[in-house]
Amino acid sequence: MKDRLTPVVLALVGLAFFLALQAPRPRIEAPQERSQVPNFSFALAGRSTELEDLRGRVVLLNFWATWCPPCVAEMPSLERLHRSLEGKGLVVLGVSVDADSRAYESFLRQHQISFPNTRDPEKGISTLYGTFMYPETYIIDREGRLVRKIIGPLEWDDPQVVEFLTRLLEASPSSTT
Repeated sequence: MKDRLTPVVLALVGLAFFLALQAPRPRIEAPQERSQVPNFSFALAGRSTELEDLRGRVVLLNFWATWCPPCVAEMPSLERLHRSLEGKGLVVLGVSVDADSRAYESFLRQHQISFPNTRDPEKGISTLYGTFMYPETYIIDREGRLVRKIIGPLEWDDPQVVEFLTRLLEASPSSTT
């Protein structure tokens, strides 16, 4: 009897472990009224920049960390999205909450991440945005207003996501989505 239970118990333990590793489905929030997002300063290519400097472009602001498996999993699709829509006015901006600068820099090099990233080890920017889970992403329109907030990982180059962002990129600054 004991020998027949062992494979069943092992299978159940394996299933429980597999389910525990699965990231939850993303939760997408649409604000009732588009609200202005908080401005913040960050270093970009060695110079001080502000989010407001990106007005006129659609910004996908992604909070992440190297120690966050769902964040790491979505990075390749964020990179592909950046490469495909950058020329149309999309700015993918990563904000890492990594305390370890070497792990952060190594990750960006190893994964060939070319979209702008900044490090926020004190979590000042993420606190300003009310970020409580990683990854967490804010889609900001050309006028600096929040369009969507996504909590959890997403496949950013999924055709439906690309279509949504393309519509937003093609919308005139005063129109709503």
